[in-house]
Amino acid sequence: MKKINMKGMRKLSITATAMVAAAVMALAGCGSSNSSSSSSSSASTSGTKTSKFVLGGLWPETGSLAYLAPPELAAEKLAVKDINDAGGVLGNKITTVDADTSDADHADQNTSAAQSVLSKNPSFIIGPASSSVVKNTYKSITSQNIPMLSMGATSAGFSGLSDYFFRTVAPDTVQGAVMGNLIAQDGVQKLAIAVFNDEYGTGLRDTIAKTASEAGVNIVYGEKDTFDPTETNFSSIATAIKASNPDATLVIAFDQTKPLLKALASAGVDMHKLYFVDGNTSDYSSELDAGLLKGSKGTIPGVNPSDDFVKRLKSTGVDLKNTTTYGAETYDGIILAALAAQKGGSADGKTIQANMAAVSGSTKGEKCDSYKACVVLLKDGKEIQYKGQTSIGAFNDAHDPSSASIGVYKYDADNKPVFDHSQEGSVPKA
Repeated sequence: MKKINMKGMRKLSITATAMVAAAVMALAGCGSSNSSSSSSSSASTSGTKTSKFVLGGLWPETGSLAYLAPPELAAEKLAVKDINDAGGVLGNKITTVDADTSDADHADQNTSAAQSVLSKNPSFIIGPASSSVVKNTYKSITSQNIPMLSMGATSAGFSGLSDYFFRTVAPDTVQGAVMGNLIAQDGVQKLAIAVFNDEYGTGLRDTIAKTASEAGVNIVYGEKDTFDPTETNFSSIATAIKASNPDATLVIAFDQTKPLLKALASAGVDMHKLYFVDGNTSDYSSELDAGLLKGSKGTIPGVNPSDDFVKRLKSTGVDLKNTTTYGAETYDGIILAALAAQKGGSADGKTIQANMAAVSGSTKGEKCDSYKACVVLLKDGKEIQYKGQTSIGAFNDAHDPSSASIGVYKYDADNKPVFDHSQEGSVPKA
């Protein structure tokens, strides 16, 4: 769903103590798969040694999470450039093959995009960002011994999903705990929840509701109610929420958020006391009247990217559209995979999988903050601990980052989320 920019957004970093999994979101799609610089040489899925690293990318270029594609694609371009400028992997420049997965409402496109990338024999696949799309694609990828890493799938159920599945963002158990505590600390006594019927949505809702309830918050609407992800008319839902007389309303959705917010405003719901999550903590300056959301808050798993990193993402020529969400998580995921191949001496899937934890710091090696610096250490025979843009902890046994951040954002008078603070914590083992 670890980052949105607005210069302060990138998933509010209230780095939580247990958050990775489902941020990810289900994308809605209609486009056809497309590929960029594909390679025919590639790594063998059987574990045969090879020095040719082919990076596969699965992106939400269309559908309900299409706003996340620009920072992810920019991060891919930047990571590939940094790796190749530093001599590539095992002396060879890496190549890429990309496809548009769309969202979970387009399951056929999920699978066809995955097959399109798999046909190029990738060494490693970055994405998808959505938990629901991961669910529709991971078996076809991991069954071929190809490691994949999601930069945004935060579903709590994905911890230990497969030996070949990794993520650079914490599970939703972390974001949910942070959000639930935030709501309670803000003094909310009666909370309404509008959530779509999606694995990401309901899973996150359950964690937030449990945490908030245990802190004394009464859930007056939405503890069991959901709406269909394809819903377009939210008047009845907004009316029901207004009738429940809440102090605040939590909205868990993707693009459905825009028409839902308009319905809530029309129904007379207090728009200054809304809470958003990583799937919809977004810029609504062009959608809503100025000041409508001022004071509302949102959370985003992941780090708030530095100004320098954002500047570098922009230098790729990709229009970020005021969003940097999951850019850092995408970048670090690619760098980690390249380092794993470099450490293992081969760009095949089995070698990369076997070395991902080590280069992330599980062997407590020497810290390094760039691909170039880390490769120097590896060539000297040293163990490394890559500390890049996300500063996540080493992968644990469930292949979640052992520590991560969750950012908290507050909406300004222009209806833009501005980074407020972050908190870091450890991610519980599965």
